[in-house]
Amino acid sequence: MIKIRKSRYSVLFGFIIFFLILSFITRAVLLILSVHKADFSFTALPVIFLKGLVFDIAVALFFSIGYSIYLLLLPQRLNNSLFNRIFTYTFFFITIFIIVFSFFAEFTFWNEFESRFNFIAVDYLVYTFEVINNINQSYPLPYLISGMLLVTATVFYIFYKRKAFTTSFHSVTRFKTRLLFTGTILACSILCLLFIKNSWAEKSENHYQNELSKAGIFSFFAAFKNNELNYYDFYRRTDTNTAFEVIRKELGNDHTRFTGDNNSIRRLVQDSGTIEQPNVIMVTIESFSADFMARFGNEQHLTPYLDSLTQHSILFTDMYATGTRTVRGMEALTLAVPPTPGNSIVRRQNNSHLFTVGTIFKNAGYERRFFYGGDGYFDNMNNYFGNNGFDITDNGGRLVPGESIKTNRTIIPDSSIRFKNAWGICDEDLYDAVIRTADTTYKKQPFFYFVMTTSNHRPYTYPENSIDIPSGSGREGAVKYTDYAIGQFVKKIQSKPWFNNTVIIFVADHCASSAGKNEIDIAKYHIPCILYNVKNVAPRTIDAQCSQIDLFPTLFGLLNWQYEANWYGKDVLQPGYQPRALIATYQKLGYLQQDKLIILGPQQQAETYRWNREKNEQLPVLSDPGLVQKAIAYYQTAYYLYKNGGMQEQLPITKQ
Repeated sequence: MIKIRKSRYSVLFGFIIFFLILSFITRAVLLILSVHKADFSFTALPVIFLKGLVFDIAVALFFSIGYSIYLLLLPQRLNNSLFNRIFTYTFFFITIFIIVFSFFAEFTFWNEFESRFNFIAVDYLVYTFEVINNINQSYPLPYLISGMLLVTATVFYIFYKRKAFTTSFHSVTRFKTRLLFTGTILACSILCLLFIKNSWAEKSENHYQNELSKAGIFSFFAAFKNNELNYYDFYRRTDTNTAFEVIRKELGNDHTRFTGDNNSIRRLVQDSGTIEQPNVIMVTIESFSADFMARFGNEQHLTPYLDSLTQHSILFTDMYATGTRTVRGMEALTLAVPPTPGNSIVRRQNNSHLFTVGTIFKNAGYERRFFYGGDGYFDNMNNYFGNNGFDITDNGGRLVPGESIKTNRTIIPDSSIRFKNAWGICDEDLYDAVIRTADTTYKKQPFFYFVMTTSNHRPYTYPENSIDIPSGSGREGAVKYTDYAIGQFVKKIQSKPWFNNTVIIFVADHCASSAGKNEIDIAKYHIPCILYNVKNVAPRTIDAQCSQIDLFPTLFGLLNWQYEANWYGKDVLQPGYQPRALIATYQKLGYLQQDKLIILGPQQQAETYRWNREKNEQLPVLSDPGLVQKAIAYYQTAYYLYKNGGMQEQLPITKQ
């Protein structure tokens, strides 16, 4: 160590020490911020910091590789040259700034998601325009950047005063010694790459313990690498034929007839009732947890309109989102499939010409359109909807590859916008665009609109004086504005000639936060779902436990539709329906049946828990082989169908 400190590697050695100290401080601060709700034992602390140290050393080594190779190859005669001084000063300053920036980003990311960097961070890096604008509107960005530059300059000054640079430039370090130092860094880095996996930090059932053990930068690149997990490589599975036997038994009933081969779920859903063909507008509400509503126990009076609407509607009281991001909600609501490990199908390749809810509406003669208040380029939304037969209305400017051929896209004009933030136009302006489009469409053909809102999202800004909570003051204001905008929307359309023949659905894409005491916190997946204005159906509550994927099968049952299905959703009102929900993170796959929860994880894990709803506690219990088999069947067959083209639309589709 003494030789390193007094060699041309002195700056590099100092950087590694600095990084480890800063990482320790960051982990400690995050722990303090979360300790009041982390609910882990005192014995967990050594595990968190020891595992964290290993991850931090790995990241420090990765950062050191490039400069260590440079020092190895730099001739001794150039060690004190102007070139080396400029290069070292510049490289050091930029690297320290990146480190400081990443740690600042970790705090903001933790504040939003209570997690180290994951797939969300990878996605956000791709969509820099939206994210930078969101950060700029949520935080005093000029001051923060100035602060980061000041911290970087301070670190630079400390290294300079402690003569780390002087030692490096004036040291005579033989090539064999340099080869030993650089070789050691490379060898240790390779070992870390081969043997240290992010999943090593995920051994506890406590979400916070797992996340605090990780290193943000390490987690980021792990997520970037594992955008999609191969189910067959990482998860418990059974024989494919057996899995399909189980799932076909789950999906079959007296009203269905399977039409595909044995490794298919394609089936005809039959109904002898009188068919109703109303227009359908589905409003998918951003980050809207059930517990925002008074109907589910909230006492802040944030959703007076939606709470009143439940008295005149069909309300699902026990529905669960499949995931924790908008694209996962879109996947569930359009494809009605379990959330396969990795990213949402909306964000993946080979997601065109799939069998979606739009396929059924198309065969019934409906216009299909996707509305989004921001730029649909974000999260691949326009590509996904456009390549699956939907027209697009958004407020973007960027073109999606092939968009002009594959979809009809309408840009919401600036003249129709009263308020806009980093994520898009306010909900009121979006609803007005929906109304304008419906006014021109309803005489030509019935329509199905998928509307995605944005106002209930940081920076939580909306038109001033809309509600009694100032814009930008926090989540509560955004929730109340979301409710207010919905009220204004319904009020406007009630006078429209197409209203009496239009069903309006209000459903959340996911909850406001998915972090909790457990890796999968069931309560953080509970969402509201309201079917309003369904003709000839009296208002009621549906208390059966169900999933987002069951929404449209249930609606089509109420409308007496006969159609061909290629999805996993079920009509929850059918006799014999067995309550269950599918909930997942990017890696953990959950199957919930009443109070039993099966969690499938990488390394072929299958764990069984009993959920105490009142206390929101999950206690490990003895394995339930029958439920484990069902969980495997749902997720294994869904992955099989996606990878083997079984989710494709395929023609001919049986028409009504």
